[in-house]
Amino acid sequence: VQLQASGGGLVQAGGSLRLSCAASGRTWSISDMGWLRQAPGKEREFVARIRWSGGTTYYADSVKGRFTISRDNAKNTVYLQMNSLKPEDTAVYYCAADWRGGGSFDSWGQETLVTVSS
Repeated sequence: VQLQASGGGLVQAGGSLRLSCAASGRTWSISDMGWLRQAPGKEREFVARIRWSGGTTYYADSVKGRFTISRDNAKNTVYLQMNSLKPEDTAVYYCAADWRGGGSFDSWGQETLVTVSS
């Protein structure tokens, strides 16, 4: 599974951005997709995850109520709508896919930078 992410950029605090991640390859085997991020000087952290079948979602506490993960199965694309952005959301964001069904992410997209100015 190959992943192509897009949608990062610079936004003021309180603003919104939407990230997209299109999957290709053996997409029929995808069980979950998600987003993670890594801020400067910090460890990579989980942001959100969605079950490909059924659409159950999971969020980090830090983004609950502000971020929404969704998917379009027909387009093999997952989205991350980010509202009420804060400077602490500034990070490199990665999309990822679990296609081996082991619970961990097996494929990673390229980084997309989100910068939130105060």
